[in-house]
Amino acid sequence: MTDRAGTRTADARDDGPLPPSDRPPPRPLGPETRALAAFAVLAAVLAVGRIWVAPRVDAGAVDTWTTIFVAICVQALPFLVFGVTLSAAITAFVPPSFWNRVLPRSAGAAVPVAGAMGAVLPGCECASVPVAGGLMARGVAPAAALTFLLAAPAINPIVLIATAVAFPDAPEMVIGRFGASLIVAVLAGWAWLFFGKGEWLRIPARPAVATGAARWEAFRQAMRHDIMHAGGFLVVGGVAAATINVAVPAGWVSGVAGIPLVSVLTLALLAVLMSICSEADAFVAASLSQFSPTAKLAFLVVGPMVDLKLIALQTGFFGRRFAVRFVPLTFALAVLVSLAVGGILL
Repeated sequence: MTDRAGTRTADARDDGPLPPSDRPPPRPLGPETRALAAFAVLAAVLAVGRIWVAPRVDAGAVDTWTTIFVAICVQALPFLVFGVTLSAAITAFVPPSFWNRVLPRSAGAAVPVAGAMGAVLPGCECASVPVAGGLMARGVAPAAALTFLLAAPAINPIVLIATAVAFPDAPEMVIGRFGASLIVAVLAGWAWLFFGKGEWLRIPARPAVATGAARWEAFRQAMRHDIMHAGGFLVVGGVAAATINVAVPAGWVSGVAGIPLVSVLTLALLAVLMSICSEADAFVAASLSQFSPTAKLAFLVVGPMVDLKLIALQTGFFGRRFAVRFVPLTFALAVLVSLAVGGILL
């Protein structure tokens, strides 16, 4: 419809396209549509694998891969579930004031105490980041909270027991992991205390304290979050470890594993990339039989302190300026201390 001047009126109704501002926003895909799309992609991948990949794969290699993958997951799963349960319970039911009562007022003295207290938080390292943020929000010195963040996933009883099960004939691996991890955590805390700057660290807002039924809801939410994330990373780690054992030529692995420093750096970087939960990484490390005990120790020390999911969590909680400084510091300390402890103990 047009007026006498020949222009289109505001109430004109025709079949022409609407201007961008008047178009309704696109409807998001529903869960059924996403599930159907994921199924279609999976079916396509399986079809391609059946046509192109399967004829080129040796049946013995597939059997070996399956055996290694299942063994890693089955061995690690009980420790993973138990650790996540305890971690969620501590997060939901331990009152925030507990930490202020038990830590010394001096930041320098609080760092080693916080490192030793890391043993009271069994569970995935994902839980240590929000707990450390909560400690900072409640007035705990950042250096002490960061020490707790690094130590908790590495020296708690669940992780040490899992390490002992994964290395039944090498109790020195358990001692080495505990000692090296605690040393790295304390050194990193002291380094941040003396050289860190306040503007590099974004302290999270003080979270609300749950009471009554809300505590059980917080426990349920923490359980669901940690078991989904930790279980997924366990599967990814098992796939990677099995693939390394089967797909990588033995000559390549032997060549890297035969050079002490290169093998340590290789497994340290692999720990960052694989991002395996600390309750499960010992079983993956034990399966890497070509590498030296010191290289495996570096894998166990670096993994719970520096990996891809932790880098993302630390960036989200404490800011990018913090992560770009603290992550390289932690990685360097973990590698150096692992070399020193491995050379003495292993």
